[in-house]
Amino acid sequence: MYLKEFQIRWNDLDANRHLANSAYVNYMSHTRMSRLISLGFDHQLMTDHQIGPVVFYEHIYYFREVLPGPPIRVSFEVKGLSEDGMFFEFQHNFYDHMGRNIAHCELMGGWMDLSTRKLRALGPELLKKFDGAEKSADFRILTKEDTRKFARKPIDLESSGD
Repeated sequence: MYLKEFQIRWNDLDANRHLANSAYVNYMSHTRMSRLISLGFDHQLMTDHQIGPVVFYEHIYYFREVLPGPPIRVSFEVKGLSEDGMFFEFQHNFYDHMGRNIAHCELMGGWMDLSTRKLRALGPELLKKFDGAEKSADFRILTKEDTRKFARKPIDLESSGD
């Protein structure tokens, strides 16, 4: 399991003096990008291929309050990938210094072509880099329909009836 450790900083706290929601998101993003970089998805590769990851949604479940003190650890696992690599599903678990699971997050996203600003497949060369990634016990092959699981249509102010 890939784990990254974080010391809780003063600016990671919210008005209740516990770990703020935004800190969870930042810790996950840092963990995710650290693991992707170690798999070969560094900034140079993404620049060379004109791609970038896009998050569709993140669902965070909080189990225990996190206060300043001992460091916490954040895991990274691949929960799903489409056959062409266009779509991904990752999960993160947060652990306190005693190894207790304090939060869980599932997120789904895809790879965007930075030239066309549209989603694109990774291709075999880039998809192979995920061979070394930790997979969750419930890993699955994703389809486009899986990305619509929590689909919502935007509601513009002018059409909301207010």
